[in-house]
Amino acid sequence: MPREYSITYKTHNKYENWVQDACWQFLIIPQENSTQEYVSVDFSNSINAINEFSINGYGFKTIRVHPKEKFKQISFEATFKLIKKDFNPFDFEPEQDTTSSYKKLADINFQVDFEPFLKKTHFTTLPTLDKPLFKFDETKSLFDNLKALNDWTYSHIYFKTGVTDVNTVLKEIIEKRHGVCQDFTHLFCALARQNGVPARYVSGYLHQGNGYFGDSQMHAWAEAYIPNIGWIGFDPTNNLLVNENHIKVAHGKDYNDCSPLRGVIYAQGENETSHSVKVSSQRQQQ
Repeated sequence: MPREYSITYKTHNKYENWVQDACWQFLIIPQENSTQEYVSVDFSNSINAINEFSINGYGFKTIRVHPKEKFKQISFEATFKLIKKDFNPFDFEPEQDTTSSYKKLADINFQVDFEPFLKKTHFTTLPTLDKPLFKFDETKSLFDNLKALNDWTYSHIYFKTGVTDVNTVLKEIIEKRHGVCQDFTHLFCALARQNGVPARYVSGYLHQGNGYFGDSQMHAWAEAYIPNIGWIGFDPTNNLLVNENHIKVAHGKDYNDCSPLRGVIYAQGENETSHSVKVSSQRQQQ
């Protein structure tokens, strides 16, 4: 039975001195796809600046705000309502010939087509080690290897807030073995790519009513591409396949492509910023 979700995103910015000019871009609108359908999208700010909607380079909707008057405080609030269809993450035909999938990964044309999600980035570069952290077993299917990688990542890092930030790289994460959803996802993507599998970073929202680990703001997970099957979502923070509790906003190579908020502020002095996200859901009445 489909489920209706309500998402409220809030952020408040307070500045010591007058802000003379500022520009923000929000990447927080849920994607419309085969499992997600909009009911409503509302976005407002406390100083009544104009909100402009646009599309980014990956085809996802963004909101841009460029106030024309100076200010010391500004708040933003977004409310999204959408219908999420039930779906079975295992609902696909299993790989009949596992060797053909590995041959496809080695094909130069395949590698060119998926190049953005195979290459290393700042956040998906692994440190030099004596041996690989995780190596695929080619006697098993790609899907089984990716499930094993999901489990390994979940077991290798302990979820803990406050020990990493948006600038933390994999070397530090691997050494400390603590992090949040962004860190789990970067490690999963890096290891999938190291084994030749295209992987992309996904940002979105997670309904945490079932006891899942996740950030108090936005969640992150990965999508890996399996030849003859397509993109499959993996949540290494919770060691599960992506399901109806995951609400996708965008994907990219890493966090840099999916940052929910980017801004340029022209002001002097200190500032304070707070964010919050609330996700609630209910079954639709038939």
